[in-house]
Amino acid sequence: MSVIYVLLAISLVVAVIFFTAFIVSVKSGQYDDSYTPSVRMLFEDELVKDKPSEEKEKQKKSNK
Repeated sequence: MSVIYVLLAISLVVAVIFFTAFIVSVKSGQYDDSYTPSVRMLFEDELVKDKPSEEKEKQKKSNK
């Protein structure tokens, strides 16, 4: 039975170590994405294509 307590304590210590490492890496900017914003302008924006067609439909409805 005492082995379960030892394993539980070890697993909690390992979990705290991993959580601390995660928090430190987030605060140091490890997960900041500096590449995507620079190439975002190269991708076509699908929403821009849909908006004019919606405006045309509104104009058709208003003309009727």
